Amino acid sequence: MWKPPERIKYKPDPGSSPTAEEARSALLFSPVKLGPLALEQRTWVPAMVPWRSNEDGFVTDDVLDWYERFAKGQPGAIVIEATGIRDIPSGPLLRIGDDRFIPGLKELADTVRSASDGKTRLLIQVIDFLTIRRRPDPGKYFSRFLAITDSHREKLSASDWPEERIRAHLAGLPEKELDEILTGAELESLRMGYRERVTDMHLPHVKDLPQVLPELFAQATRRACEAGIDGVELHYAHAYTMASFLSATNTRPDGYGGGREQRARLPLEVFRHVRRTVGEDYCVGCRFLSDECIDGGNTVDDATYFAVQFARAGMDFLSLSRGGKFDDAKQPLVGWAAYPYTGRSGYECMPGYISDDFGPFGRNVEPVAQIKAAVDGAGYATPVVVIGGIHGFQQAEDLLRQGKADIIGAARQSLADPDWYLKLRLGKGDQVRVCEYTNYCEGLDTKHKQVTCQLWDRLQLDEPGIKLSVDGRRRLIAPEWK
Repeated sequence: MWKPPERIKYKPDPGSSPTAEEARSALLFSPVKLGPLALEQRTWVPAMVPWRSNEDGFVTDDVLDWYERFAKGQPGAIVIEATGIRDIPSGPLLRIGDDRFIPGLKELADTVRSASDGKTRLLIQVIDFLTIRRRPDPGKYFSRFLAITDSHREKLSASDWPEERIRAHLAGLPEKELDEILTGAELESLRMGYRERVTDMHLPHVKDLPQVLPELFAQATRRACEAGIDGVELHYAHAYTMASFLSATNTRPDGYGGGREQRARLPLEVFRHVRRTVGEDYCVGCRFLSDECIDGGNTVDDATYFAVQFARAGMDFLSLSRGGKFDDAKQPLVGWAAYPYTGRSGYECMPGYISDDFGPFGRNVEPVAQIKAAVDGAGYATPVVVIGGIHGFQQAEDLLRQGKADIIGAARQSLADPDWYLKLRLGKGDQVRVCEYTNYCEGLDTKHKQVTCQLWDRLQLDEPGIKLSVDGRRRLIAPEWK
């Protein structure tokens, strides 16, 4: 992963914790409404992909164990990991693209409800993504994958060469010469792996996305509702389809790209179709970016515009992340796919303890505060969730009291200690296991390994009944807090 050149090392500083009496009067532990859905407190566990499903996308016992463990900490809300709205193979990631997934998701909803004693509301993040392939071996790329064109023949002065000779010749050329012969898309496929974009209008299935996606998202939301999940978070963030429509890099000429209004068109059409399908009594919000953190990408001003439009359309909450784009991802190894959290924008999404002068904590706070102020100023009371390096009670409480956010989300800190919100509420803050922001968990995610935390995954390995990772070296869920 990219790291700031300053390479300043930071340690987490959660500050003071409340007594049980102080916690009872804290805004953090006060109720809030997301449209029709009431949360008992303003604590939020964001979507994290733990790689616990199977190749068929079903809820497994490991998935149930993962969410049950967070539910025992009784946060106000848990968001299920990014779950695919298409019924297509996508590795060990959850899917919601067919009714056959409903029974497993219902069991998951029942599990969270039971483990939290009914105190935690469960939402699911629904996502669409376009095709991305692994970086090919150069020899295979030139011998099998590259389509030889008249342009290649012309640039090589090889109009009468057989195709096999052209392929062999290209495979032996240095990179500088390939830069002059191959197109930008061909070079990317060679060096990064093939990747579709929403601007690939020559591909019929990409051109037709505005006609296809509203119904796919709507049916996914219907299934979530039927499964007893309390709400849906439309995934409009990071490197995926809907975020790409919102991005300033979207230049589609069909009315769904270009200016802000055109880029927001499909995300709003998706939401409105979802709303028509499930009605006003079901909680629907979205997650999007406060800043894309890439050259030529969306800024906070763009996000402010989108936030007001989403609030005006009637979304029940807005959850803000930042960065995490393919545009500046590092070149993957041969046989690996590009990972959108390896460049500068990826660092902004998941900053580690090695940082710049600002440091890794709260980098998203002021952008979110600006966005919330715009939503409030436009006359909307849509709750705003802030996420990003928040790991202490006083920081969270101050953000709420200063009106910079309405709900506090914490992913890595919740992974480090699934009980941390509960410990704070009970006046046991001195027992919180504090995240060190080494991004050990993110390193596992990069390799598509089962995600755990280094602060607990080697503890009590002899505990009866615990499940271990595939390699047998790590426990899969945090030890129980007694």
